[in-house]
Amino acid sequence: MNQLQLFLPCAAGVEGYLADEVHAITGLTGQDLLVGRGGVLLRASWRHALLLNLHSRLAQRVLVQLAHRPYRSENDLYGIASEVAWEIWFTTRQTFKVEVTAQHSPLQSLNFAGLRVKDAVADRFRHKTGVRPDVNTQWPDVRIHLHLTTDEATVYIDTSGEPLFKRGWREDKGDAPLKETLAAAMIAASGWDPLGDDPVPLYDPCCGSGTIAIEAAQIACRIPAGMLRRFAFEKLLPFQGHVWSAMQAEAESAIRPSPVPVFGSDVAHRMVDFAQRNAERAGVTEALQLRGGDALQRMPPCEQPGVMLLNPPYGERIAAAGSAGRNANERAAERAQGASVGREAAHTDDGGEFFSQLASHWKKNYSGWTAWMLTPDLKLPGKMRLKESRRVPMWNGPIECRMFRFDMVKGAVRERAAAKAPGNGPRDAG
Repeated sequence: MNQLQLFLPCAAGVEGYLADEVHAITGLTGQDLLVGRGGVLLRASWRHALLLNLHSRLAQRVLVQLAHRPYRSENDLYGIASEVAWEIWFTTRQTFKVEVTAQHSPLQSLNFAGLRVKDAVADRFRHKTGVRPDVNTQWPDVRIHLHLTTDEATVYIDTSGEPLFKRGWREDKGDAPLKETLAAAMIAASGWDPLGDDPVPLYDPCCGSGTIAIEAAQIACRIPAGMLRRFAFEKLLPFQGHVWSAMQAEAESAIRPSPVPVFGSDVAHRMVDFAQRNAERAGVTEALQLRGGDALQRMPPCEQPGVMLLNPPYGERIAAAGSAGRNANERAAERAQGASVGREAAHTDDGGEFFSQLASHWKKNYSGWTAWMLTPDLKLPGKMRLKESRRVPMWNGPIECRMFRFDMVKGAVRERAAAKAPGNGPRDAG
């Protein structure tokens, strides 16, 4: 188990950040760590597989590659799966499931392809032991993944089980919550490093149920992403409980108080309550300060400038971030009706009014701060009347997004415009 081929899938655009994370966790470099399309490939050990499940914040799963061969038909897939030594990974007392993904596969039915692999696994066990393991499509002990391209088939066994974005602390959530892995990718792309030489605060003014802020606080406290959950590898034959317990104990001993504060706020007090309960389960209540408040009105949470990181609402979610543009009676009526005065109702069609007001508020009150915003709206800088200093491609599931960086300088746009106006330059003085 010291020479495994691992594949860690991730969201498109995150591959480079994941490779850096894997290097930090395992120390692997060079040909042992390669960036692929949609993930990272590595030559590693069983111990590395466990460490990556425990610590990776960016990977979606940790898969062990068991076969990689050309194919032309479903019978070829049966042959490929038949040659895998499944008996060294699990027993007939455990249930399994085969999941199939494909890119440009010529096969007409992916369901039939999965069925042939399932038959191959079951038939191999029956030939070796006289007993076939059962299939459980809902809660299997073992997940087998088959990935097909135009002419190549790859078979994996999954060491993670539930996707790694399921950290184990989120029980309260609003509509369309941000996945924890994407929140971690946003943090990585921003370059925010609470453990560096000169850490700065982090603030999410549209925190919702707290995903970004909680991920940031856990990073700051060195709390592993998988500290609260179970994994599929615990049911596989190579698993040794004492080794895993020692690994968890070592990780727990490294947890420290955060060296820098993390803040979150949301106009919907219901969401702030959700975030607070999630933070308690995640073990970061001491590191994270959460408050209610309108993003268009809330002042900086601390004197030291820092990083704002947010996935702002857009389209029909725009009212999540601010209630500006509605009078006090309208807001009071919504509260009286139990509305979440935020993430579920819209007050503009495209958010132009909200974003321009947000930018004005930031320029006036957040001098020295850096704001990173993830959005599918490529016209967002124009709506904010700000020029981004960076744009990073990133995908939120099937939605192509950009992370825009805005550097806040007090009155920046107005001052630059005034400086360029006739009569204001040095040549026109006097």
